[in-house]
Amino acid sequence: MSASGGGVRGGEEGSAVPAHAVRAGVDAEGPAAPPPAPLSDSAAGLLTVVELVRSGAARTRTELAAATGWTRAVVTQRIDQAKRRGYLEDGPFAPSSGGRAPRTLRFRADQGILLVCVVGERELRVGVTDLEGVVLARGGRDRDGADGPEETVAAVIGLLDVLLEEEGFAARVWGVAVGVPGPVDSATGRPVASPALPGWDGADLRSRLVDRFDAPVWVDEDAHLLALAEGRSPRWGAGADLVRIEAGTRIAVSLLSRGSLLRGASGAAGDIGHLRVPGGTHLCRCGRTGCLEAEAGGWALVRDAHLAVAAGRSAALARRAEESGPLTPADVAAAAQDGDQVSGELVLRSAGLIGQAVATLVTVVGPSAVVVGGPLASAGELFLDGVRRSVLESSSPLATRDLLVVPSTEDDDALLVGGAELLRDQLFEVSFAQWFEQGHPSPSVMHARAGRERASSRPPLTR
Repeated sequence: MSASGGGVRGGEEGSAVPAHAVRAGVDAEGPAAPPPAPLSDSAAGLLTVVELVRSGAARTRTELAAATGWTRAVVTQRIDQAKRRGYLEDGPFAPSSGGRAPRTLRFRADQGILLVCVVGERELRVGVTDLEGVVLARGGRDRDGADGPEETVAAVIGLLDVLLEEEGFAARVWGVAVGVPGPVDSATGRPVASPALPGWDGADLRSRLVDRFDAPVWVDEDAHLLALAEGRSPRWGAGADLVRIEAGTRIAVSLLSRGSLLRGASGAAGDIGHLRVPGGTHLCRCGRTGCLEAEAGGWALVRDAHLAVAAGRSAALARRAEESGPLTPADVAAAAQDGDQVSGELVLRSAGLIGQAVATLVTVVGPSAVVVGGPLASAGELFLDGVRRSVLESSSPLATRDLLVVPSTEDDDALLVGGAELLRDQLFEVSFAQWFEQGHPSPSVMHARAGRERASSRPPLTR
């Protein structure tokens, strides 16, 4: 980010304030809110310095002076103010360019913490990160799939309380991210018609977390968190244009455009798991017939794998079922990796159907890469090549001319990192100006818009 170009002029020094620092907030909760009261000239200048340092656009006094056009005295004054407020601190010396080595500045990532909780179909995961998204602690436990939203939120709060106490975190909580396995209404932060969470449609996951941690809370689909983590990877650089496939029990796609998630007007963008597959005959968990998930998702593979075992068609799968109990998508993928013909056929069929569904998205949005992740991707090149061939065959030639189809490089912390990225985006890129002078984000400020929208007559999103 640069203070010039894309910014607006403001402040007594004629400062170049980052455009997002004064625009109305647009976040995962819905459309733009009325703009906040204008910042004072002094606050606008201070915000400019903090954002230039936080974003990495300027790290020294000389770079700040060049970016803003201010005198060195004004820059020094703003830096001193930012230090007193706890936003900035001195960093190491930068390499000398011939004279005295300049002292760098850095954003204080330790002045607050971010909490991330991920609700899986069979697991709960929680984590704590600093304000740069570095994971500091993590925890989790199994989840009973029959647990409703109230029991699950209570369990999440319990896990976070234990983690915070055990690790001795004293910094204020600046935000909480919640990932769930299915679409989320972007206007309310509530799950919408997810077969993976029966009985959760429209559940309020935010209120108890806000009450407990006195911090703003954002809820998003877990596949989106994985895409945000992928977009942060150094292999893409800033502003990635990606389509990320999560191929597991569910099938979901997330779209990154210049590094930002495309959620759609209602938050359902990328929900391809319930597209109808031509000729599909299997009943889906959503109640419809022939959905992509019912034909090619992880649970569909397991269904067909058990049928193959019952018919005596795969000794490898039968052996795995006998040794470890009911098969999983990862079992089928592993058997395919080991050369089992039936498993290989199932994996290739799934890859082909998923690739066909993604091909239209590739043609429409023109990404630089399709990133394939999830349990089915553990089948390695077999699954990846199946997706790649299907995408290349079914997309327009121009859209695929330079397209990469590659495996995800995510690690075990990817969901936690993605949740932190969601919070960092909302807190800094979207709404920093709304709470900057207060010194920390406030749920009453951040969620005022969401409360107005919940009170409106907007009809709920349905599948």
